[in-house]
Amino acid sequence: MAEPTPIFQRMAVIGLGLIGGSMAAAVRQNRLAGTVVAFDRRYEDALLGQELGVIDEAAASIADAVTGADLVVVAVPVRATESVLAEIKPHLAPGTLLTDVGSTKASFVGAVESVFGELGANIIPGHPIAGSEKSGVAAANPALFAQHKVILTPGEGTDPVKLDWLTRLWEGCGATVLTMSVAYHDEVLAATSHLPHLIAFSLVDTLAGEDQNMDIFRYAAGGFRDFTRIAASDPVMWHDIFLSNRDAVLRVIDHFSRDLDQLRTAIANQDSATLLTVFSRAKAAREHFSKMLSGQAYVTDMSQNQVTFHLKPGGRMVGDIRVPGDKSISHRSIMLGALADGVTEVNGFLEGEDSLATLQAFRDMGVTIEGPDNGYVRIYGVGIDGLQAPRGPLYLGNSGTAMRLFSGLLAAQPFDSELTGDESLSKRPMGRVADPLKAMGAVIETAEAGRPPLKIRGGQALTGIHYEMPVASAQVKSCLLLAGLYSEGATSVTEPAPTRDHTERMLEGFGYHVHRNGAVSSVSGGGRLTATAIDVPADISSAAFFLVAASIAPDSDLTLRHVGMNPTRVGVITILRLMGADIEVSNEREVGGEPVADLRVRSANLKGIDIPEDQVPLAIDEFPVLFIAAACAEGETILRGAEELRVKESDRIQVMADGLEALGVRTTVTPDGIVIPGGQTIGGGSVDSHGDHRIAMSFAVASLRAVGDIVINDCANVATSFPGFVELARSTGIQISAEGI
Repeated sequence: MAEPTPIFQRMAVIGLGLIGGSMAAAVRQNRLAGTVVAFDRRYEDALLGQELGVIDEAAASIADAVTGADLVVVAVPVRATESVLAEIKPHLAPGTLLTDVGSTKASFVGAVESVFGELGANIIPGHPIAGSEKSGVAAANPALFAQHKVILTPGEGTDPVKLDWLTRLWEGCGATVLTMSVAYHDEVLAATSHLPHLIAFSLVDTLAGEDQNMDIFRYAAGGFRDFTRIAASDPVMWHDIFLSNRDAVLRVIDHFSRDLDQLRTAIANQDSATLLTVFSRAKAAREHFSKMLSGQAYVTDMSQNQVTFHLKPGGRMVGDIRVPGDKSISHRSIMLGALADGVTEVNGFLEGEDSLATLQAFRDMGVTIEGPDNGYVRIYGVGIDGLQAPRGPLYLGNSGTAMRLFSGLLAAQPFDSELTGDESLSKRPMGRVADPLKAMGAVIETAEAGRPPLKIRGGQALTGIHYEMPVASAQVKSCLLLAGLYSEGATSVTEPAPTRDHTERMLEGFGYHVHRNGAVSSVSGGGRLTATAIDVPADISSAAFFLVAASIAPDSDLTLRHVGMNPTRVGVITILRLMGADIEVSNEREVGGEPVADLRVRSANLKGIDIPEDQVPLAIDEFPVLFIAAACAEGETILRGAEELRVKESDRIQVMADGLEALGVRTTVTPDGIVIPGGQTIGGGSVDSHGDHRIAMSFAVASLRAVGDIVINDCANVATSFPGFVELARSTGIQISAEGI
């Protein structure tokens, strides 16, 4: 087998400490450079590095190291960078890539500009997020960067080829490479790395000066030892870091000091409510963001691990199950519970990432929330005017529902706020809520083309309006009704077709009157909400995957319990029954203002239909899996009037058509719908879900009638609406496995 071709011919490392030495060792071990040479002020350390096999050559001078190198890595204390760059400059060949490994990037860029005049195309600042309390070349570890992050902060004029080379070098060392701006890097690292080190140094120094210092350290528990371990780090290096990143560090110290003073005051005053709020918010934030980031710390779009579904063909659906709670109702239970007077208890809460993002956002606005614990949540309401200014942007993950409802809720708050989301949400249109809110007096800024993030200016007096929605949308309607709670006079919304009415029902459940007259819903501002108990029904959108699965798979008999049967949501049942599905509804009842029932579904020979347009708004989220039903039906299925599908998490019409084509099923896409000839063979193949959870789960259902294996890519977002989908699907008969969870 041929030797791998090195990315660089000669790599020069200036400074052979822990990071420089570990990088040299990793590059040498993985044959990423033809020759690895190093210079260190202590020549004996360079010789030791050569003796230990960390480097190939020990250079006696910077000139010897840099001459002929096509990659130069500066790995010296950050305050020594400028003088080292001045020594390097005369020996640097044109085209040589220059990078560093320092913990602050603005200081490196400043040193580069001082020496070279500008951050040239071949200079790329870098920072590996890895380290140890050990130091020196003897501690060099070629595995130090494995499964760690490396942040690169390229300039506007950076050579993309050189950036690719440096990225591949770090990836070859086992690292995950991220890019961000210099300023953002320094702000993030001040909070997540520099402040903890400062606290550790200070805490150890303080306790060492106590009279009982020997016993303090003798009886310290593991948590103390783990935290203060970083106080054994190199003092000179950290001295330089704090002085080089002074402004960002001072900002985060001031913020921390204010919050610490708040805790001190709470303890002194026996203020248990403040302590519980801060501690529960911190615990939940740690768990929430750990889950949301899935190990991708420092990523601004919080992207997740790549998850791939693998499915074997065939199977039948049997069992007695309850799918997770309704996402729309889960969102609203947190929102209205937070604004109510008193304590709201929620059962059946959907513990998916979208709902958890809503929960965390209210914690960030000062609401104490216990749970979730197996679907149980306790919300200590702060009242209609009790929300507090969040300390940063409110991150809403992948949830368009949350962003649109939050925009109405926050439009009249006394504080400024910013709503952000993941990459998918950042592409979705928000002008449809921003425009009518502006007509009510809100001040909202959006990104280009009305997309997130949304920046909402506080302190605005809103006035109720009557708004006729151009397109049926429960999210727009709910947004304006929530803004209407804070508006002068009445706010009314007319919808062109019926949409889900969870907001209206739940407001009534919290004691806030909603006047409803046909297609018009209205509220008057100035009322209060009273805490209540909520039992979230099973989500009919999640049940839909199993309704279709049991309909198309031979010999199936499946029961789904406690399914929400809101009349604005049952379009999927109506459409499937029109196609000939065998769905039996029993045990109908009302829980917390929402109708629920048990559903039994058995195999049926489905027929293609012309889907009634009045059912489209009632099944808008369920159409991806209905497309699978249509492909398995006898005859042609036609969908019209579904433009809304094109602005969901993906363009669901086109993405489903592309996926079906990948499996050998032909369709005809129209501007507002699709035509699907039924009875076609569903083959095996690879499908791209485009990060859309409903697309991924729909093609998992398709495997029941496929003749070959199906691979579905980009499935991480299934967790947004249906945690546990893979396990539940497998238990009922779908032959599914997941890679990357």
